[in-house]
Amino acid sequence: MTADGDKADRVAPRPTRHAVSALGRWMRHCLARWRPILLSMLLVGVTGFGVGYFYLVYRPDLQTDNAVAHQVIKAASDGTVALLSYSPATLDRDFANAKSRLTENYLTYYQRFADQIVGPSAQRGQVTTTATVVKAAVSELHPSSAIVLVFVKQKATSKDRPEPVVTSSSLRVGLTKVHGSWLIEKFDAA
Repeated sequence: MTADGDKADRVAPRPTRHAVSALGRWMRHCLARWRPILLSMLLVGVTGFGVGYFYLVYRPDLQTDNAVAHQVIKAASDGTVALLSYSPATLDRDFANAKSRLTENYLTYYQRFADQIVGPSAQRGQVTTTATVVKAAVSELHPSSAIVLVFVKQKATSKDRPEPVVTSSSLRVGLTKVHGSWLIEKFDAA
């Protein structure tokens, strides 16, 4: 092939007079009906906005409404009482109750803490601790996580001190939603 033949192959064919007139008719038709086209585009835009608003704003609000806040406060309060209340006579049952309220990440830490510190000191000193939640409030609430501020009163007795020692403290309880249940992820002094 020659260079002229390659050049001819690369040149785009010119539109025919029929194609140009068809395109012109189509554009005149669209311009004549601009109102229905604009209305259709507006309707699609409003529908898209409505769907986006539902999924980005309204649905997360439903997942964090007052009923969810009460569930989170109850889970944090019950979990706090389970973690801080124990007796030498029922130590295994108390630890099992506390472990059932923890996520897998926090369970590792709690297991080590209970086995190395709480368990031996509770058995050796016959320490009984009873915790009650005085007040609890949601600090942060998201569809799958929450932070609750919990105010706790603890009574502790031992064989050396049979008279109860009462202490008060505040805790930040971090919760995560796992398979529909709120479990403790973090447990820190506030």
